[in-house]
Amino acid sequence: MYLCLDVGSSQIYGGVFHQDKLLLKFRHETHRQSTSDQLGIFLKNVLRENDIAVEMIEYIAISSVVPPVDYSLGSACIKYFNIEPFWVKAGIKTGLKLKTKHPNQIGSDLIATSIAAVDQNPNKNIIVVDFGTATTYVPISAKKEFLGAVIQTGVRTSMHALQSSTEQLPTVQITKPESVVGRDTISCIQSGLYYGQLGATREIIKGMSKELFPDKKPLVIGTGGFANLFEQEKLFNKIESDLVLHGVRIALGMNLS
Repeated sequence: MYLCLDVGSSQIYGGVFHQDKLLLKFRHETHRQSTSDQLGIFLKNVLRENDIAVEMIEYIAISSVVPPVDYSLGSACIKYFNIEPFWVKAGIKTGLKLKTKHPNQIGSDLIATSIAAVDQNPNKNIIVVDFGTATTYVPISAKKEFLGAVIQTGVRTSMHALQSSTEQLPTVQITKPESVVGRDTISCIQSGLYYGQLGATREIIKGMSKELFPDKKPLVIGTGGFANLFEQEKLFNKIESDLVLHGVRIALGMNLS
């Protein structure tokens, strides 16, 4: 079995695979000051509560965009699993052609989702929209060329920025409001968050498609924690919530061979 982890700014998203089948998914809030013991005990408890013996984990693979967590997490893998983890990062085998000025600056999460998108949708032009702490847009050509990215403030990050920068605006539940025009403070904020993200997403997909894939519409894939929020808006051809975990798994397999 493989334990795959995606360390994001807000959450650690994890999964356990048997071959290519995802058996278990879990999330844990990202704490930059976490010790190896805290992380190791958490991972062991998740497995134990789901009837997966620690000894069944053969490999651990990690994508991380939070460097302060990396040392403790790597140490936890060694201490509690006796496994040196594989890290998704620049320089590994990806099967992608990285067509950017500085390939070593590409986030490991973007690499992982791109690997999985290409694996699941061969010979297609693709745009992957990942709704996380940041909302990211990655175009990939049918020739497996990673063509760059757009990085936008994520919907939850926008809410926190609004709340922390104003005196009287509360934190709200992120959801689609009943109408565009709000009738109270909460619905006003919800409308701005939802339709602001929706409009930006439509415009970026449109512009990216016109600029990079003018002859044929690309396949647009939604992923990440908030992708399902926009499921009814006809933004995506499909939603693949676990794309990053599959990408981490595939990257591990490529680099084991």
